[in-house]
Amino acid sequence: MSWLTADEALARLRTKPQTLYANVSRGRIAARPDPDDPRRSLYRQDDVERLAARGRGRRGANAVAAESIAWGEPVLETAISTIAEGRLVYRGVDAVALSETESLETVASLLWGLDGAVAFGDVTSPSAPRHRGSGGAGAEADCADLVSAYRFVAELAATEMPTVGRSRTVLLADAQRVVGQVAHALAGPGDDPMHRRLARHWGRPGAEDALRRALVLLAEHELNASTFAARVAASTGAPLAAAVMAGLAALSGPLHGTASHSMAGLVAAAKAHGPEQAVREALQLGQPLPCFGHRLYPDGDVRAAALMASFPVPELFAAIAKAGEAVMGEQPNIDFALAAMTAAFDLPSEAPLEIFALARSVGWIAHALEQVETGALIRPRARYVGVD
Repeated sequence: MSWLTADEALARLRTKPQTLYANVSRGRIAARPDPDDPRRSLYRQDDVERLAARGRGRRGANAVAAESIAWGEPVLETAISTIAEGRLVYRGVDAVALSETESLETVASLLWGLDGAVAFGDVTSPSAPRHRGSGGAGAEADCADLVSAYRFVAELAATEMPTVGRSRTVLLADAQRVVGQVAHALAGPGDDPMHRRLARHWGRPGAEDALRRALVLLAEHELNASTFAARVAASTGAPLAAAVMAGLAALSGPLHGTASHSMAGLVAAAKAHGPEQAVREALQLGQPLPCFGHRLYPDGDVRAAALMASFPVPELFAAIAKAGEAVMGEQPNIDFALAAMTAAFDLPSEAPLEIFALARSVGWIAHALEQVETGALIRPRARYVGVD
């Protein structure tokens, strides 16, 4: 990854310093402190070049669409959430502030446009083998809950009615049912709030408050990859469960919901050689440092800071965070925070993905409902670059 000085960035953009700083504050250009002089900033080269190309003149629709899909301007209008000026906002309410007091159920009500908390009580689910997770559980036991979640949602996707022509009232009933199925698979049976069910399911009562905060902070994040996948599915008129299934599929990738897993190698290296040496070795090998930085939060991922403030961060993770920031100028992101929380409370290895999936299913539903209201099919065009 290449970085430019302010002078280099301004020369390519052909603009004033104020415009450069405005683009940084809006998340269009990532910035970090210069390791050689912390008083100065460096700017991500690919972001600068993307904006410079935009300024050279009006381009065709295909160029605009390609840029939009790859970290450009928002491709769809939404009233659900936004990330602006370093804040994550759910329908006009600061998500970090919500995480101080609210539950996933009350946030679901906010995101879905309802009054009062949504109930995700126990549901009758298809029979499936279940394993209670624990910090020392094996891989098969750890992933059993995820397998059940995929199976339950897939069965609903195959059997529920399409959304076309159905009232919002019946769609909301579908929404509660599908999230209830995910909750049953990942948090076990019960009528308690989701964070209590997770804490009980994993036998970690001390983690209850941190789990509540994590669920609230992860419920929604604008048009990320899994949410976009869910909206595409919803735009076809498919059942809401199919939209959640699409979201789950996209979430499973290492560049999204399973990003926390990449911390394992860094943690092992830090144990063996010390945090700073582990960070430097990773960078010297040309490897990206996992779970640091986020393009939408140039001043640091507010979700990570809020979550890690709610529990004692393990000493090794705190040292890695300090070393990463000192060497890279980047702060830990939410994936780092989930890995740290998993270590702090000795949660199952799949806990970060399960927390992510349970929380984000609420956001996927919100976007699916919004997409249904538009009545529009999402169908981008491809720009052919093959043989004529």
